[in-house]
Amino acid sequence: MAFSNEIITNSGVTFGTSGARGLVEDFKPEVCAAFAISFAHVMQQETSLDKFAVAIDNRPSSYQMAQSIAAGLDQLGIKTVYYGVIPTPALAFYAMQNNMPCIMVTGSHIPFDRNGLKFYRPEGEITKADESAILAAKVEVSSIDNLPELKICSKASDAYVLRNTEAFSSDLLSGKRIGIYEHSSAGRDIYRTIFESLGAEVISLGRSNDFVPIDTEAVSDEDKQKARDWVKEFNLNALFSTDGDGDRPLLSDENGEWLRGDVLGLLCSKMLGIEALATPVSCNTAIEKSDLFKHVERTKIGSPYVIAEFDWLSSKYKSVAGFEANGGYLLASEVEINGKTLKPLPTRDAILPAIILLSQLNQTCISKLVADLPSRYTASDRIKDFAREKSLELIENISSDPKKWLAKLEINNTLIEVDTTDGFRMLFENSTIVHLRPSGNAPELRCYVESDSELKSEQLVNTVLNAISAL
Repeated sequence: MAFSNEIITNSGVTFGTSGARGLVEDFKPEVCAAFAISFAHVMQQETSLDKFAVAIDNRPSSYQMAQSIAAGLDQLGIKTVYYGVIPTPALAFYAMQNNMPCIMVTGSHIPFDRNGLKFYRPEGEITKADESAILAAKVEVSSIDNLPELKICSKASDAYVLRNTEAFSSDLLSGKRIGIYEHSSAGRDIYRTIFESLGAEVISLGRSNDFVPIDTEAVSDEDKQKARDWVKEFNLNALFSTDGDGDRPLLSDENGEWLRGDVLGLLCSKMLGIEALATPVSCNTAIEKSDLFKHVERTKIGSPYVIAEFDWLSSKYKSVAGFEANGGYLLASEVEINGKTLKPLPTRDAILPAIILLSQLNQTCISKLVADLPSRYTASDRIKDFAREKSLELIENISSDPKKWLAKLEINNTLIEVDTTDGFRMLFENSTIVHLRPSGNAPELRCYVESDSELKSEQLVNTVLNAISAL
């Protein structure tokens, strides 16, 4: 017999910006059970509960982790309702509509040798205070001797399809050819159903039986070229994809150029008539420069920080939403579309912003929608296997002597403002922004550059990261 807090502390698994993350080898059955038991214990302090919703992504390790969660919850007499491989927002939406807490087994975009757990209260994502409570909970955990077989319930998948189709006409995308870069996305089959229900001709591309770690903030050159080639070869109006668990979108224009996630979020918010936004400091300043919104609240990076602003924004504005640089869209308010009500989903979602942009294809093309925005361009990339401690030390060194370090990073401009809301964000005299930040999910150092030129932004990201790698 052991206690949940001790098992978690000794596991090597830690909370990042979006749930608990760690190496697959660290997510032993007792560790998964301990997390589930601790979370259930925290929820039981507020209300009685007899069942949990659980779903997984397509990682090889995810099903066994779900079995371990079910075994742990069984120790508390709590039933596990298993919804199989579905997107995180599909699980969250269904659980919220049915007042159930839930756990999503996913490592999102990080490599397959890692995995993670995302926790949701019946009303939505857990808070940072909930994370602390989960880590502190001291509950007995018995050894896990047998893992139960889990039977799939399709209700969450069905509800997600309905949510994303019932507010739109069945011919919304009639005559449009939409490609889906399926790879190993948890929602790859659901997306086809949604787009076809809206009248589109769907072409499935790039399906993989192996897990593919797509990062929507650092799209590989290979995936950029795939998009251009597929759009041309199959005469597509657009190409859609997501990260591994379907909460971060990728949408291309008619030329196969992937949109930045914050550009997609900005355009979606414009078309939904959103009044107030919460969005992290890493998102493009075209949001403010567009003058489309009554209020824009900047936050730390991570959906919990975006969500934390929703209550007060909703008390002042009729329609509120948020999005991140990765494209994950969070709808905090009911929105009317075609005389029908679209229910809130205050957690990252990939499909809604894509549908909203694709709905404009009868009037214009996606590249024109992007071109009409203020001319601000963001590029981003990261250095992998870069320890968080090393990132923090680098940022501390730069902040203590910017002039010396900017020369090392080959940045030749006058620094006029520093923002330490999350990482180290530098604004220069020529309006260029360079933002360095340790990833909250993996041992990576991320760099975001925003300027008035796409080429300039891409070149400066490469220059800065190459200079850091050479130090």
